[in-house]
Amino acid sequence: MKVSRWPAFAFLHHLFPPLLKASDDAEPMNHLVAMCSFRLSSFQILKLVCFVGEICWQVAGKALKILVRMQEDGFQPTQYSYVNALQACSKLLDLKLGKQIHGRVVISGCGDNTFVWNAITGVYAKCGDIHRARWFFDRMTHKNVVSWNLMISGYVKLGYHDECIRLFNKMKLLGLKPDQVTASIVINAYFQCGHVDDARRMFSEIPRKDEICWTTMIVGCAQNGREEDALMLFGDMLRGDVRPDSYTISSVVSSCAKLASLCHGQVVHGKAIVMGVDHSMLVSSALVDMYCKCGVTLDAWSIFWTMPIRNVITWNSMIHGYAQNGQPHEALALYETMLQENIKPDSISFVGVLSACISADMVAKGQEYFNSISEHGMTPTLDHYACMVTLIGRSSSVDKAVDLIKCMPHEPDYLIWSTLLSICAKKGDIKNAELAAGHLFKLDPRNAGPYIMLSNLYAACGRWEKVGDVRSLMNRNNAKKFAAYSLVEVESEVHKFVSEDRTHPAVEKIYDELNRLISILQRIGYNPDTNIVLHNVEQEEKFKSISYHSEKLALAFALIRKPNGIAPIRIIKNIRVCDDCHVFMKFASFHIGRTIILRDSNKFHHFSGGNRGM
Repeated sequence: MKVSRWPAFAFLHHLFPPLLKASDDAEPMNHLVAMCSFRLSSFQILKLVCFVGEICWQVAGKALKILVRMQEDGFQPTQYSYVNALQACSKLLDLKLGKQIHGRVVISGCGDNTFVWNAITGVYAKCGDIHRARWFFDRMTHKNVVSWNLMISGYVKLGYHDECIRLFNKMKLLGLKPDQVTASIVINAYFQCGHVDDARRMFSEIPRKDEICWTTMIVGCAQNGREEDALMLFGDMLRGDVRPDSYTISSVVSSCAKLASLCHGQVVHGKAIVMGVDHSMLVSSALVDMYCKCGVTLDAWSIFWTMPIRNVITWNSMIHGYAQNGQPHEALALYETMLQENIKPDSISFVGVLSACISADMVAKGQEYFNSISEHGMTPTLDHYACMVTLIGRSSSVDKAVDLIKCMPHEPDYLIWSTLLSICAKKGDIKNAELAAGHLFKLDPRNAGPYIMLSNLYAACGRWEKVGDVRSLMNRNNAKKFAAYSLVEVESEVHKFVSEDRTHPAVEKIYDELNRLISILQRIGYNPDTNIVLHNVEQEEKFKSISYHSEKLALAFALIRKPNGIAPIRIIKNIRVCDDCHVFMKFASFHIGRTIILRDSNKFHHFSGGNRGM
C-alpha cells in the first residue's frame, strides 16, 4: 500500500489549528497525538479531512486537493469519500467547489449511487441553486426519504413554501411515509403560508413528536398571532417529557410578551432557571422584552444588568422598554452607557432613542440624535423620519413636519402619512389631514383607519357633508374596519372584550360593576367626555357610547374577580386609548387604590393613586 510522504504532525498542525488550540477538550488532542505516531494513507487523510470539515472551513479546499492527490497516488476515491466532500461543501455553502467535486464524481462513474445523488442534490439546494437541484432530484431513479427532505427543506430555505407543500403532497401520493424531519419542515412551510390549521392537522398526525417538531409548532403559532395556542402547546410539551431548548423557551416568552401575560411569563422564567438556560443570550433578551411589555421595567433591568454578555439586541430591548413605559430619561441614559461600553448602535437603537425624545418632548435633543445617525455610518430610515415627523408635528408645527416629509430622500410610505394624519387629527389641522389621507387612500384603499380618522376630524368641526362623503368613499372602496378589543389577565387566564361586549359569561355582573364605578367616579370629579363621540346623536346616546369601551369592561371584570387585590391591573388594547378612557383610568386608580397599567398600540400608560406616573 502506498502512503503519503507528508510528515504527519506538520500536516495536522497546519490543517487543524482550531483543534490544536482546543486544549480544554482532551479528546481531540488525544486523537491528534495518536495520529502523529504513524504515517497516514491518503484515503485516511481524506476521511479525517471530511470529518473535520464540519469544524474548519479551510478543509473543503484541502478535501478537493486530496481527492486529486489520491488519484495521482493511484487510489480511487470511494462513494463515501465523495459524499463527505460534497457534504462539507454544503455546510460551507461553497457551490463553486461543490461543482468541481460533482465533476470528479461524473468522471469517476460513481453517480448512480443514491447517497451520492443526495449529496449532489443537497449541494445545489443548500447553496441556493434550487432549480438545478430539482433537475437532479427529478432524474433520481431511487429516491429515499433523505432525497425528499433535501428538496423540501431547500424550497423552504429559499421561501418557496407553496412548492414545498406541493412536493410533500406528491411524496404522500407515492406512498412514502415522512419522517419527523420532513414533518417539521412542512409544518414550518404551512405556517409561512399562513395555513395554521393545516400545520396543526399535520402536527396531530405525528405519533412521536421530538423537540424539533414541538419547537416548530410553538414558534409557528407565536409568529401567526396564536400566542395562547403557543402557551398551551408548551404545557403539552412539558407533560410529554420533551425537554425544550433555549430557542423554544425564548419563543414562549415572546408569546407571553405579546399577551402581556406577566403570570405566564414568570412561570416560563422559572422553568428557564430550573433548566439552566436563563442566562442564555436568547432567553435573557426575550425575558427583558417580556418584562418591559408587561410594564415591569424594574424586573427587566434586573435581568439586563445581570446578563454576563449583552449584545445590541439586548440593549435595544431595554432602551425601547424604558421609552414605551414613559421613562425617557432612563432610556437616553442607557443609550449613552451603551456608547461608553463601545456597543455600536444600529437602526433600531435610534428608533428607541427618538421615541424617548418624543415621550419627553425633547425636540432639540431628538434632532441631535437624528443627525448623529450618519455619524455611526448609517442613513436615516423611514422609521427614523416617522419619529421626527411625530416629534416636530407634536411640539412645533404640522407645517414643519410636512416640510420634513417633502425633503426626505425616501419616498414617503404608509407609516409616514399615517403618522402625519394622526398628528393632524390631534391638532385639528384639516388641510394637512386631507393631504395625508389622500396618499393613504391610494396606498391602501381598503384600510378603514384613515377614512375613520378623517371622518372624525370633519365631524369634530361640524362638517357633516364631508363626513358623508368620506363614508361613501369608504364603502365604494370596500374598506374593512377591524374591531377594537382589550385583553386582561386574571388568575392566569386572559379574557378578551370588545366595545359594548355582551358575550362574556359574567356580563351582568360586569355591567353592574362598571355602572357602579362610573357613578362613584362622577361624584369625585370624573366628567365623561361625550365630545369624542363624533356622531350626530342625542347626548344620552353619546354617554352610553363611551361608557362601555372595551378597556372599561376589562377593568370592571378584573375588579369583580379580585375586589380586594393589591397587584397592578394590566390591560392591553389593540388601538390607541381614547382621551375619555385615559381620564377614567386615572380616577379609577385613585378610587380603588391600585395601579392600572394600560398598554395600547402606541405606548404604556401607568396610573397610580390618581396620577399618570409614567
